[in-house]
Amino acid sequence: MTRLTADFWVHAYLTRLRLADIPAFVTAKGDATAGAVLVKLNTLDGQARCFQRSFDLLSGERTWIVLAEGDEANVDAALERQKSFDPDLWVIEVEDRDGRHLLEEPGLAE
Repeated sequence: MTRLTADFWVHAYLTRLRLADIPAFVTAKGDATAGAVLVKLNTLDGQARCFQRSFDLLSGERTWIVLAEGDEANVDAALERQKSFDPDLWVIEVEDRDGRHLLEEPGLAE
């Protein structure tokens, strides 16, 4: 399977979110070809969760794992730490009171 560039993946993800009427914004634009992508889910109640793509060692498949969760300020601090040592990092903020992020949909872990 061909690996998608970060830029292409981000645009495809934002389109899926838009089609589901889920607001999302790029808050950090990384390297278009090789930047890692983090997704912050803001539930608009002071809480948030940050997801990063990772490899499942047992299956060898890519999956999304929780990097940080809890008070939004703490999640934002974790994102700032990540950005401080990865200048190529993309961050997408998803805003949904119901906690929808669509990361479990087929094709989004690639």
